[in-house]
Amino acid sequence: MAKLWRCEICGDPYIGDEAPSNCPFCGAKREYIKEFKEAKVNFDVELTEKDKANVEKALQLEVSNTNFYFCSSKKVKEEEGKKLFKILGKVEAEHASIWKKILKLESIPSSNDECSEDYLEDLKESHQREENAIGFYKKAAEEADNERVKEIFIALVEVESDHLALSEERGAK
Repeated sequence: MAKLWRCEICGDPYIGDEAPSNCPFCGAKREYIKEFKEAKVNFDVELTEKDKANVEKALQLEVSNTNFYFCSSKKVKEEEGKKLFKILGKVEAEHASIWKKILKLESIPSSNDECSEDYLEDLKESHQREENAIGFYKKAAEEADNERVKEIFIALVEVESDHLALSEERGAK
């Protein structure tokens, strides 16, 4: 029987017989997906100056990655590349949305990131972007004063690590 589930990282609901292995919206692992009535989701958090600076940097990083992936999804010729970059763009956009909620912003800022028409070149760029995100998120999690902010950074390290594995499987390093 179908149930209503909710991701504790992005807050989005999901309908299914069981919790998915990853949130279909932000990519968070199953441990963060709970039955709707049991899920604890909070974006109204107090931010120290350090947390605010790290969340603002995270937002910029996710917006940049979103735009890069959507650019790549339109320019590469390989069908796999188009689909891979499109879904990565959607997930990164969801991450930007999480930080937007934490910062209580009305809209997500824009970015103008370029990409290549070459699938392998964009995979290599993707690999570097994911490594940068993982490194920054690990550091930000260690520095976090707010437990909710720390939880989000830790969850996103796992998601970005999955993205890194996708590019590695396709020959980018």
